[in-house]
Amino acid sequence: MISTKNKVLVLNASYEPLNICGWKRAVVLLFKGKAEQIEHNGKIVYADFPLPTVIRLRRYIKIPYKEIPLTRKNLMYRDHYSCQYCGLKSHALTIDHVVPRSKSGADTWDNVVACCQLCNVKKGNRTPKTAGLQLLKHPKAPIGHLYFEIKRLASLNFPDWQKYIIGMTA
Repeated sequence: MISTKNKVLVLNASYEPLNICGWKRAVVLLFKGKAEQIEHNGKIVYADFPLPTVIRLRRYIKIPYKEIPLTRKNLMYRDHYSCQYCGLKSHALTIDHVVPRSKSGADTWDNVVACCQLCNVKKGNRTPKTAGLQLLKHPKAPIGHLYFEIKRLASLNFPDWQKYIIGMTA
């Protein structure tokens, strides 16, 4: 039986992730000849037609670049709600500037991390190195407009997607 929760990764003609849609929309795109099936999960939709998990559009769609806004919610989601110094998982984290604002540190994706209150107090107005702390993972900006959606769905085990979303889930 086909679940309505089946998601399909839609790739641009250049094989870059473009969208995520439901299986019904993907089947319509395939039947209309607007897309080709790249991966499937073996379930049958209609008379030897396997249920797609990844499709690729036949024509390239130009998407304007849109930067993901730096917000508290996006930052916490990027850092998995865990302190980037000690690894503590919590929804009550603070935001820490790796290079403090007083030392010309900017409000950018590369300079802010989720941090527990203890590590934030320990670090204070210093860099992690001078405070004796080490980042578990260096901060970087999310990649692409589907970053958070793909990251969330990839954790639900979509193995067919892995080779097309390299770098988006790191």
